[in-house]
Amino acid sequence: MARHRALVTRVRRRMAKWPVAITGLVVLILLGWLAWTWLGGVLERRAAAEANGCTGGDVVLRVAVTPSIAQPVRDAAQRWTDTHPVIDDECVRLQVQSVDSQTVLTGLTTKWDSGKLGEQPAAWLPDSMLWANRLTAQNNGIVGTAPQSIATSPVVLATQQAGADALASGNLVQWTDLPGLTSAPSGWSGYGKPQWGKFRLAMPDPATNPATALAVQSALAGATANGAGPVTTDLLGQQGAKDTISKLANSRASGAPADTLDALDGLAKAADIGTASYSAVPVTEVDLYRRNLGKDGAPKPATPLYEVAMGGATPAADFPFVTLSGSWVGSTQNKAAQQFRDFVRQPAQQKLFATAGLRVAATPDHPTDAVGMRWPATSQTLVPADATTTQDISASWTAAALGNEVLSVLVDTSPAMGADGVRAVRNALTGEVNRTVSGSMGLWAYAAGLDGDKPYKQLVPVVRIDSGTDQLHAGIDKLAPGNGSQLYGSILAVYQSVLANYQDGKHNRVVVVVAGRNDGGTTFDQLRTQLGQLKDGKRPVSVNIIAVGGNVDHDQLSAIAQDTGGSLASVQNGNGVDAALAQLLSTSS
Repeated sequence: MARHRALVTRVRRRMAKWPVAITGLVVLILLGWLAWTWLGGVLERRAAAEANGCTGGDVVLRVAVTPSIAQPVRDAAQRWTDTHPVIDDECVRLQVQSVDSQTVLTGLTTKWDSGKLGEQPAAWLPDSMLWANRLTAQNNGIVGTAPQSIATSPVVLATQQAGADALASGNLVQWTDLPGLTSAPSGWSGYGKPQWGKFRLAMPDPATNPATALAVQSALAGATANGAGPVTTDLLGQQGAKDTISKLANSRASGAPADTLDALDGLAKAADIGTASYSAVPVTEVDLYRRNLGKDGAPKPATPLYEVAMGGATPAADFPFVTLSGSWVGSTQNKAAQQFRDFVRQPAQQKLFATAGLRVAATPDHPTDAVGMRWPATSQTLVPADATTTQDISASWTAAALGNEVLSVLVDTSPAMGADGVRAVRNALTGEVNRTVSGSMGLWAYAAGLDGDKPYKQLVPVVRIDSGTDQLHAGIDKLAPGNGSQLYGSILAVYQSVLANYQDGKHNRVVVVVAGRNDGGTTFDQLRTQLGQLKDGKRPVSVNIIAVGGNVDHDQLSAIAQDTGGSLASVQNGNGVDAALAQLLSTSS
């Protein structure tokens, strides 16, 4: 047996070497060819770059674009590329990414998914300034130069042809008519169609559907001095504005899709307007045009919807070009983004957008393959609300539509917040109480020795806002600068209080406004451990944090928010708290 094993071993050692040699030679040839090809490509690109004066090589400019305007932007990008742009001795290559605005906002404010979306963009072109406002409210250091509009598209009502004909036969319906029209038992009777019953609108969430948000603004604008806006935060605190928002929110069609394009599909597929669950949908003109022709990627509807122009101040999506200033954006990319923005605003490129169904000053032309579209002239344009007010409108809508918010607000009154910061927070909270039409709120403060040995104190227990306004105002007035900042122990105390007084069926949330780091007491690790032990899937409580200034530990705050299903917003100073708080309250999760 031993001899047999030895024989086998000797035979294996004498295996022929020539296959290995040939395989190795083939590998070497292949590697050499790949290296030569790669080197040739590098040299070719370098030679081309040097020929164009690009001694610094190439730089990629990525622009994330809402699908509504992606094709004309791509066409303009090709024209710009053909000019061989060179900036800071680098050749600029442009990449246009068609991505819906909600996805971009989520990626820029949480974590960008490079695997699905590619690398982060240096510029963003959403369909409305409302998205840029939301980005600023969550991180007001990420927007570079002031956004500039590339094109516009008015907001119209989309309905079936029979509905459009009926509306055209009566008095011109105004945006300001919508609260009364939609809340009336038989709104269609005013247009000769009593058998159709109530005039119901599909009103997808204005926090994620700019057409709805702009329609609400125009309905509110009737109360401004000239009837054309802008809506202000002071106006939102008036009872008339509260009633307008409540009527629109409470009379919207139940069960309507949460997305504008889905709502259009649902209405187009309805057998007739009399039996449809809703009568009309606010939508931008370009999106209706694209939907009717199936240009948005979904199948073309068998029956198109018709455009109905509204009277009064016409709201419009403004398609702002937003340059970004994140850590991933280099100076050359920033310059390139601004140059490309200026390029697409030139008349020759503007005509590309008109061909795609958008409105531009360079030409009155519009597509002719536009069934259902009427391209009406606009006589009066809505003056849009400012960034903070747009968030306040959305928050007021969410409160009216859901009415289930239970907030416990914890405010940093340590030296890090300072007197100016505390004053700004007081103003933000007072405004929120004055504008809100439903929900509940409690108020806490934290600083050293606020309540004996405790570094925190409950100033107002959770009360209904509509009946506890005076109590909340009095508590807000008690917010004053103090000393020390045992942040983590204070968060834990509020979280425990919310759990102990949990309101079933409500949206129970902790909101923390913080300007300084934890300086004693409960540690970060201890807080995370105890929050993990307290977490109850049947009684979810999110911790949502608004970080003011740069003297905070963003990584630790972000971890706390993520652990509890909350969010983190960053603002430069206390003046940003109002918009950040409103943006937070405009989300239903």
